[in-house]
Amino acid sequence: MPTSAAEALSTIPLFRNLSSRQLRKLQRSAAEDHYEPDATIVPQGGRTTTLCVVLEGSVKVVKNGKTISHLGPGQYFGEISLIDGRPRAASVISETPVRCLALSQDSLQKLLMTEPSVSWALLESLAQRLRGE
Repeated sequence: MPTSAAEALSTIPLFRNLSSRQLRKLQRSAAEDHYEPDATIVPQGGRTTTLCVVLEGSVKVVKNGKTISHLGPGQYFGEISLIDGRPRAASVISETPVRCLALSQDSLQKLLMTEPSVSWALLESLAQRLRGE
């Protein structure tokens, strides 16, 4: 299981085609957050635009009061809201102490504007995801 920020980012399908240098640049623009158990990291319907990668601990994803999944180290949430800016489809609540890496929409947009090759790598990853690869 990845524990470093760069390792964690490299596991996300959206970022898997990025070079080590590009991953380090992305990591530098991210913030590391810590949560105690039972903390609401993102609320359902919230307008946050942050992608979070779980580095340590576990979280539960809750939609309309029902737990729909559990995520642990190397897993992530918020990628859809990061891209489209629409309200969160579910709440994410820490089950244990959690350390996660948060990447803002602004940070990703700045990276894409200064590193056009990152944009292409992300498009390749999205195309693979759409094809089910």
